[in-house]
Amino acid sequence: MTTAAETRPSGTAPALRRLYFVRFGFAAVWAGLLALTGSDLGVAAGVLLVLYPLFDVGAAVVDARSSRTRELVLNVVFSALAAVGLAVAAASGIPAVLRVWGAWAVLAGAVQLVVALRRRRLGGQWPMILSGGISVLAGASFIASAGQDDPSLINLTGYAVLGGVFFLISAIRLGPAAGRHE
Repeated sequence: MTTAAETRPSGTAPALRRLYFVRFGFAAVWAGLLALTGSDLGVAAGVLLVLYPLFDVGAAVVDARSSRTRELVLNVVFSALAAVGLAVAAASGIPAVLRVWGAWAVLAGAVQLVVALRRRRLGGQWPMILSGGISVLAGASFIASAGQDDPSLINLTGYAVLGGVFFLISAIRLGPAAGRHE
């Protein structure tokens, strides 16, 4: 099956490049703020936890509109559900947050992996392929860490930073040579 993103690389690549730079910036700022506020699960950390998947909803909508990639609808749904789930989980404690975040990371990572594999012809997608796969593994790790003594939110900052770095690398690779095959 060929998606519109595969058949229109000249229009999709510049839009993805801009979006990926924005996603990198957001992830970096978000991770820094969570590192400052996330040692306990207070109001600020709770707001940040809900904000991350809401930002992902917006980014997926922008991406889907520019690339006409149907699979991104799943990411919108998963991220919206994660935002609601995290709002509820934040009232229950860090283990509940890690379970919800982990489930979201698994599902969103799987979608990202599929989308990136289908976009290979655009170039710059290997970082997204790796990011999707790592997200699935990290999600499983978050779920497992929820059962540990004294679980922490700090690993979520690393997850966001690593994801942001993958977006940055992909944005750079989608630069002037966009449309080349990797």
